[in-house]
Amino acid sequence: MVSKRFTARTVATAAVLALTATGLGVPANAAPSDSRTFTVVAEDGVAADTAVAAIRAAGGTVVSRSDEVGMFQVSSDRADFAARATAAPTLIGAAEQKAIGRKPKLDRVEQEDLTAASAGAAARRGAKMDPLDDKLWGLEMIRADEARKIEPGDRRVTVGVLDTGVDASNPDIAPNFNWSLSRNFAPDLTDVDGPCEVASCLDPVGTDDGGHGTHVAGTIGAAANGFGLSGVAPNVSLVELKGGQDSGYFFLDPVVNALVYAGRSGIDVVNMSFYVDPWLYNCTANPADSPEDQAEQRAIIKAMKRALIFAHDKGVTLVGALGNNNEDLGAPRTDVTSPDYGADPYDRPIDNESCWDLPTEGPHVIGVSSVGPSGKKSDFSNYGTEQISVAAPGGFARDGFGTPTYNTPGNRILSSYPLKVLQEEPISVTIPDPKVDADGNIDPRVATSVFKQCKANGECGYYTYLQGTSMASPHAAGVAALIVSRYGKPQGRGSFGMSPDQVEQHLYRTAAEHACPEPRLQQYRNEGRDETYDAYCAGGVNFNGFYGYGIVDAYAAVKTPFKPNARP
Repeated sequence: MVSKRFTARTVATAAVLALTATGLGVPANAAPSDSRTFTVVAEDGVAADTAVAAIRAAGGTVVSRSDEVGMFQVSSDRADFAARATAAPTLIGAAEQKAIGRKPKLDRVEQEDLTAASAGAAARRGAKMDPLDDKLWGLEMIRADEARKIEPGDRRVTVGVLDTGVDASNPDIAPNFNWSLSRNFAPDLTDVDGPCEVASCLDPVGTDDGGHGTHVAGTIGAAANGFGLSGVAPNVSLVELKGGQDSGYFFLDPVVNALVYAGRSGIDVVNMSFYVDPWLYNCTANPADSPEDQAEQRAIIKAMKRALIFAHDKGVTLVGALGNNNEDLGAPRTDVTSPDYGADPYDRPIDNESCWDLPTEGPHVIGVSSVGPSGKKSDFSNYGTEQISVAAPGGFARDGFGTPTYNTPGNRILSSYPLKVLQEEPISVTIPDPKVDADGNIDPRVATSVFKQCKANGECGYYTYLQGTSMASPHAAGVAALIVSRYGKPQGRGSFGMSPDQVEQHLYRTAAEHACPEPRLQQYRNEGRDETYDAYCAGGVNFNGFYGYGIVDAYAAVKTPFKPNARP
């Protein structure tokens, strides 16, 4: 079996087109109202003008373009446009943005009920710098609270949050939010996001109607300001790269445009806590898929690889969540959830050699698994020696079986969250009342899982618990930002940074090694999980399928001298 870990990290740099893109993610001209929208990807080595000519010949109009990765947003009123584009020898395929009235995408792991009666694991922690830091067992596990005494982060270091947005009004986010670099690449789609809040449907920078991105941003770099809580790297600059819809979908066009922008703009680290919709696995030629869907997935694979390579080659350290499907990514199960947008899902057997979970299985991505407060692999976390790089705290509600902390909110990860979203989210699937009322008051039924901190001037911040590899990845991204802060150097023309390959190697070398559990076949029967959650840990102490090179260690990362040629 071919190892995707090897091929992903050694794939040759794709042919990058030299022309300047026109308005990344921002349409150059409006599409006709009766047209459908497609993302079209050119074959390797095809000049942008040649691709545009082929698109026009197929009956499409280029609305916007990202020439660095050969990707074009296209409108067309031809029913056969996708087939015509796929048949063109200079084009790989076309992915259509089409709706079927599906409900907004929700992550079953992150949205698990939070109405337990006890704060759980939080009660075990001592007070830290900020008032809510005593609930951040993740900071303690990776020794970020100790690391900041040596290196709290450098303001020149920029961390891109490629997510649903970032609520810059939160008092813990505001001091570190980089307004000049932040961008929105994902206009609202009314079929899944609801009515647009602004006429352009492009939400203002500094807002987050999904919540996910704000939570991720807080873990990375919430300010250590004596208020609320603090992040892993509390002095770095946070850059909003909105590539996800309010509803939680992440589509190819905005994600690729955000990555290209990150490379162009000199952003140091980008966190990616998502997979590219609508396919959990993108396959080159899955027999279960139609020819049109196969072409669409080939286009997604090519465009994502090009974008990741482009960003990496421009100095971006790429960190990604390993996924919440509780499976070995080297031996994937049948995919029963795809496509999750545009058509009904169906069973898709997954061939490991020709199918990719993107971006985590893409080139140069540091893949992060999730552990709970005990250090046990979270029941939901993906794993496997083929793709894992490191582990980090991501929460595990059912950790600590047999103890008072079992199945309590404190076993998850606490971070910043938008007030607007809390005022819209129901308490649970059976209790429709919002978690926070119109006056900003927390419902007593969620008082152990939602928190509010206010300043003397009345300015307030809100915080909640979530869990998932989405929460583990930003812990690793924060440590990567500390490494750049500590060991980065001036790069010329006033810039500052560090080679992403060097960041990656130092992150691995300083991670806290963690052996596989015994027995190696971990079962979660006590936690109420069936045999589909059984997970076998392969590998040794230095590297294995649950922990990779180990659990990220912020203190070791900033204290251990950097050695350019050292290996993990």
